[in-house]
Amino acid sequence: MMIAAFPLSWPKNFGRFADREKGSFRATLAGALKNVQDSIRLFAKDSEVELAGLVISSNCTLGVTRPADPGVAVWFTWGGMQVCIPVDRYATVEANLQAIHHIIEARRVELRHGTLELVRASFSGFLALPAPGPDDANHWSAVLAVDRGASTSEIRAAMQIARLRAHPDKSTGSPEAFKRVMEAWQQVCIEHGIPE
Repeated sequence: MMIAAFPLSWPKNFGRFADREKGSFRATLAGALKNVQDSIRLFAKDSEVELAGLVISSNCTLGVTRPADPGVAVWFTWGGMQVCIPVDRYATVEANLQAIHHIIEARRVELRHGTLELVRASFSGFLALPAPGPDDANHWSAVLAVDRGASTSEIRAAMQIARLRAHPDKSTGSPEAFKRVMEAWQQVCIEHGIPE
């Protein structure tokens, strides 16, 4: 299974927020990222359990710090258990990162006042989240050959190109390919609230 830092690797069967909140966190993107990294490091130290394979996945790139989809998913393996903490409740990447920082800090509080078994039990809910897999090939971004964090105009342009290539009248197209493109566009419209 491949978990990518970019574009966002969101766990299957885990709902997304349609109406995101502003959030009251006062962290910059760099500060929130550092907070998450520090919390993870301290959590591993406190628990004395090996933590490996950390991936902080989002739609941020060097040129895009305010992607249309601000969700963040933190993936890691802790004591042989794959864990994913996905948050997209807030309208900015830094707010979602800061929320993940607080979630990890809550696990540290459980370690201080409870037991390792209590933390394992609380992580069992995160363990149940399946990682992205082969179905990602059917995600609209893969079908339209565009990043998930692309702007609406970039997605529309990619859809036009994909629709032309997939059209049954073209040598590169077929009815099945055209149907996939149109279904991908419907996914975009639903996810981004774009009228078809």
